[in-house]
Amino acid sequence: MKIGPADPASPGPAALLAQSHALMGRLFPAEANHVLDTVALAAPDIRFVAATDGDSTLGTGAIALRDGYAEVKSMFTDPNARGLGVGDAILRHLIALAAREGAPILRLETGTGLDAAHRLYRRHGFTERGPFGDYEDAPFSLFFERLP
Repeated sequence: MKIGPADPASPGPAALLAQSHALMGRLFPAEANHVLDTVALAAPDIRFVAATDGDSTLGTGAIALRDGYAEVKSMFTDPNARGLGVGDAILRHLIALAAREGAPILRLETGTGLDAAHRLYRRHGFTERGPFGDYEDAPFSLFFERLP
């Protein structure tokens, strides 16, 4: 498995992002979804990565560089690759990338009930916190932070 910068609009990542957005749309009301589309993920303040194995895209992730921290975005693993450590590897890559970008504090918003994701974040030193940035306290959101 290789993890590196990717074009979010390229076929593999775009297909996974579409799956992720569809899943979030089924699980949560529209106002609770804070997903970024492929155009937003190509913005200058975003570092988008994909995990690949040959021609297959196994997972995606990104950090959005903010004032004083980086926000983890667009974490998603292909359902056929779950349990293989893809999410773990992507998150380790994003943590290192954020530090190289000068943003060792990481924050994220995720949905309630996404227990596997919550366990992944906790294994990597993230702890629950309150809303940050433009987020509001909402019944479908959980917020996490990882300090250096």
